[in-house]
Amino acid sequence: MEREYTNVMEEIVVTWVQVLMSGMEYQTFCSCRKCKNDIITLSLNNLPNYYVTTEVGRKRIFGNLNTEENRKWINKRIINAIHVVGEYPKH
Repeated sequence: MEREYTNVMEEIVVTWVQVLMSGMEYQTFCSCRKCKNDIITLSLNNLPNYYVTTEVGRKRIFGNLNTEENRKWINKRIINAIHVVGEYPKH
């Protein structure tokens, strides 16, 4: 069954984890697939879901979340997840 819905927060978190983990500040952290997936899931478990079924809805929610305050709020949870997973890797 093809998914007919999208969690906009998941799209944002997956993208930001990739960006942050490729930056200089987090190069000492493990960036294997397992750790990245753990960072993503831990982040998503600490953020609200924003499911949509249309591209119009996706763009609206993304626009609502794309404020400086929201970017900082999401980024903080991702950074916290990076540190938690880095301290307690599951591999």
